Amino acid sequence: MKIAFCGKGGVGKSTIAALLCGALLDAGYEVLAIDADPSPHLGRLLGFSETERLTPLSEMRELLAERAQKQGPYYTLNPRIEDLPERFMLTRDGLRLMVLGAIREAGGGCACPEQTVLRRLLSFLILQAREAVVVDMEAGVEHFGRSTVVPMDFILVVTQPYRGSLETTRQILRLARDLHLEKVVVVGNAVRGPEDERYLASFLGVEPVLSFPEDPEILRAEREGRSLLGLKSPSMERARELVEYLRRYGT
Repeated sequence: MKIAFCGKGGVGKSTIAALLCGALLDAGYEVLAIDADPSPHLGRLLGFSETERLTPLSEMRELLAERAQKQGPYYTLNPRIEDLPERFMLTRDGLRLMVLGAIREAGGGCACPEQTVLRRLLSFLILQAREAVVVDMEAGVEHFGRSTVVPMDFILVVTQPYRGSLETTRQILRLARDLHLEKVVVVGNAVRGPEDERYLASFLGVEPVLSFPEDPEILRAEREGRSLLGLKSPSMERARELVEYLRRYGT
């Protein structure tokens, strides 16, 4: 089972990804969590302490340049990455965490050699994994243009019931259709009731497979810096429902 989360920044995709990791662990799965967001927070949400948490690979520019065999404008399209998971992965109680991050330049451009290494490593992790895979992708729609998410069984587009989030979600759904990606579904977040549900469905033309409520337990855990694993809250119950949905309709 390989699941990618995407959506507009700030809609809670990292939170729901962490909750799904917890629900999968509770269901007996081993889980590989991959944080591929330029501002990675998944390790914190999964309870890895600040001393445990890894520097994102995207910040190890010398290592990435070396693996890309970067020489001026030239670099390899087939960098060596097979040893990196063993060197830069955290493991705990059936959960593995890899923090990739993503390259961002001040001018908004892409540092292609370094990004090539990260993309190849992401594909390697996804394709080689024997456990359930949960990937927290970067916000927005750029990764669809690079077809980064093609190997996934499900792409979950997290959205909240406000126009900015929904416009990004609608753009993601359109790009997914253009790329002929299957099993791209919407997950609502911070949904307060039937009116919000109707607004989501009306704006997008599709209904969310399920929605997470506004949850004070999530807010409390965030403020206290606590892990979301094992959280007893309505959101964790929804995460368990999401696992059942993925089991039912997955490959």
